Amino acid sequence: MKMTSRSLSLCVAALLGLSPLAAFGATRSPVETEVARLATLIDGKVGVSAWRLDGKGAQVHLNPDEGFPMASTFKVAVAAAILAKVDAGELALTTMVPVPKTFYVDSEVIADRFIHDGVSLSVHNLLEVMLTQSDNTATDVLVAQAGGPAAVTAWLRAQGIEGQRLDRNTRQLLSDIFGLGDEPLTKERVAELTRDPEVLKRTKSNNAAFDQDPRDTSTPRAMSTLLTRLFTGKALSPASTQALAQIMERCRTCSARLRGSLPPGTTVADKSGTVAGTVNDVGVVTLPDGSRFAISVFVKASNAPRSERERVIAEIARTVRDYYLLQPVAVGK
Repeated sequence: MKMTSRSLSLCVAALLGLSPLAAFGATRSPVETEVARLATLIDGKVGVSAWRLDGKGAQVHLNPDEGFPMASTFKVAVAAAILAKVDAGELALTTMVPVPKTFYVDSEVIADRFIHDGVSLSVHNLLEVMLTQSDNTATDVLVAQAGGPAAVTAWLRAQGIEGQRLDRNTRQLLSDIFGLGDEPLTKERVAELTRDPEVLKRTKSNNAAFDQDPRDTSTPRAMSTLLTRLFTGKALSPASTQALAQIMERCRTCSARLRGSLPPGTTVADKSGTVAGTVNDVGVVTLPDGSRFAISVFVKASNAPRSERERVIAEIARTVRDYYLLQPVAVGK
């Protein structure tokens, strides 16, 4: 197992029972001190919440109760609300759902490849492309099937999850960011916008307002709470829990984030999110002994290159993983 000297020193200090003050001269735990240090490597604000799913060991937090734009990480909640309908018998994974072109949003799969009318996909396939490739069209179709953004938020509240809310579908969110109103958000229009210096300037200048907007946000604690309920089988049936976990393990987007510094072969079930100055990744990581931990890392209000923000997320994930690997049964925090 490859481990950096930084991670090793953190874990050894914790195992030896060194006080945070003695080991690092700070009031945070050693692992939280290192997470906070990593966060300073970029501008902007970083939020982290992580804990073992079995409840053992200390929790790891940085700005855990501050709201962050979810970007596409909101799709975890959408998937959960849909699977709850499957469990209730209102839908089935095999239910075929029409995907009219009026729902098309610039996306990697549906809008890009299914250019002719007459598209219908099963709920299972819509979940697959939404979570593994972050397809925006599939997302908006599923949001509608869930009953709309308010229905997804209501499902979260019924699960006892505060601090996370969904207010818009993908089309509405992106249209607001780009100031498009009801204008279709086609692939061609998005390409045009990305070449327009005035639009890009306006979008960048609106980042502060976007980061402060309470809509479509989550705290790191709320997201990790959602992941915990989902992956411990408290929110969905065993079959739906397994289906969700398997899809998220096949995530193809943003492998440089949570997965970026983890040992090859590590099982990670995650969902990334990127918009404006926001770069996120949330998920569940499996340790070599089979135990798991939930981790949510959000970055907002940052102008650092995307690669640098992703590197910070990767280093935070590796630090937390190494900590739990060497300190599996610490007293809970």
